[in-house]
Amino acid sequence: MKNMSVIKTVLVGFITGLVNGIFGSGGGTILVPSLVFLMGIEDHKAHATAISIILPITLISSFIYFRYDVVNLPLTFNVTLGSVLGALAGSSMLNRFSVNILRKIFGAFMIIAAVRMVL
Repeated sequence: MKNMSVIKTVLVGFITGLVNGIFGSGGGTILVPSLVFLMGIEDHKAHATAISIILPITLISSFIYFRYDVVNLPLTFNVTLGSVLGALAGSSMLNRFSVNILRKIFGAFMIIAAVRMVL
């Protein structure tokens, strides 16, 4: 039983890393639902854990993107400033939302992103 859990965890990680490497996303869109529905992690902890998992994935992907010279550094620095401020605000607010509201907000963002990508 424990081997199956390790296999499932590594498989979710592999898919997350693959999606992140190809599309530059995946941490939230793959990890949060996987942690909640496949691994039974409580929603708030799933969101926080996904952020922690994204860091090493992002470092590896960023290194490779820099190596291939496909990063717009001025844009990166400007967006990073706003992202850091947003991360401070968002992580402080996470526990203020009930699981029901958190799922609705997350789902709405995923739907909006999906529609924008298709159109």
